[in-house]
Amino acid sequence: MDGIDTLRAKYLAAVTGAADESGLEEVRLAALGKKGEISALMATLGKMEPEARKAAGASLNILKDEIDAALRARKTALGDAALDERLKAEWLDVTLPGRPRPRGTIHPVSQVMEELTAIFADMGFSVAEGPQVESDWYNFDALNIPPEHPARQEHDTFFMHRAPGDNRPPHVLRTHTSPVQIRAMMDQGAPIRVIAPGRVYRMDMDQTHTPMFHQVEGLAIDRNISMANLKWTLEEFCRAFFEVDKVELRFRASHFPFTEPSAEVDIRYSNVGGQLKIGEGDKWMEILGSGMVHPKVLQSAGVDPTQWQGFAFGMGIDRIAMLKYGIPDLRAFFEADLRWLRHYGFSALDVPDLAGGLSV
Repeated sequence: MDGIDTLRAKYLAAVTGAADESGLEEVRLAALGKKGEISALMATLGKMEPEARKAAGASLNILKDEIDAALRARKTALGDAALDERLKAEWLDVTLPGRPRPRGTIHPVSQVMEELTAIFADMGFSVAEGPQVESDWYNFDALNIPPEHPARQEHDTFFMHRAPGDNRPPHVLRTHTSPVQIRAMMDQGAPIRVIAPGRVYRMDMDQTHTPMFHQVEGLAIDRNISMANLKWTLEEFCRAFFEVDKVELRFRASHFPFTEPSAEVDIRYSNVGGQLKIGEGDKWMEILGSGMVHPKVLQSAGVDPTQWQGFAFGMGIDRIAMLKYGIPDLRAFFEADLRWLRHYGFSALDVPDLAGGLSV
């Protein structure tokens, strides 16, 4: 077939002269596309005599393969050239070590909540939860807190707004997690052993108080529970939480409407050179309130006080976190930046390890 050599020279030159993949695709379509020049010649083979068709077909197939190979080789060369240019512009030394990606840590309050939950779980306590917006019945009445109690005044408690004509019972931001104890007893009855950690709210703000803070309360109800069981439970908790072999607690008579008898609990400690040590020394620090559950509280929760008795206690999670990690100002948990927390061992670059504290 005449013109084969001419077509070969024409398209090989066009392939070599293609400046980019777009130009290369134009050459391919012109030569091998459905309407391409070589494809058109292939379509005429059917009209030839057998001997002529055989010779022409062989020549055209060879030409088609040559052009196709040239196209693929040129495409690879263009791709390599583009990659070389990109590497020059986006140079990267792959021999450099990778940059470490720092991981954050959980907040000290959250860590302490996990720690104390694990400790009380080992003593058979489960976790109970309740709403943060409570009716004043759960928050006050069911806990034997009388109407004239200071906590029921607006200067001490956040009361929810009521529109004119709204006669629903008053609701408050719970001032303690004690309402959870009432709900747990009403749901589960007795015997029961629960802790209730969570947020609580009071109108208070200074170095050791914030309007929102965290509290955990414990409740154990059975037929023969006594103050001795309460003392053992608190000693075991303090020993595990502060990671000391010896703790000494002192019970001081106090008054809480929801317990009778009631006691403030102090722990022995020392403070030498700003270093706080729990379990030794000649100083005492109040850490929680406790007592035997008042019969009226049991009645409010539907538990017969003639058959059941138990103890309850409550402590500030933020406060015991301050004691354990040496943080002097409660406001550091909520208002300070990461530099302040990092000073006390809670860097955002630390990795939490509840079993052994924090590790970097």
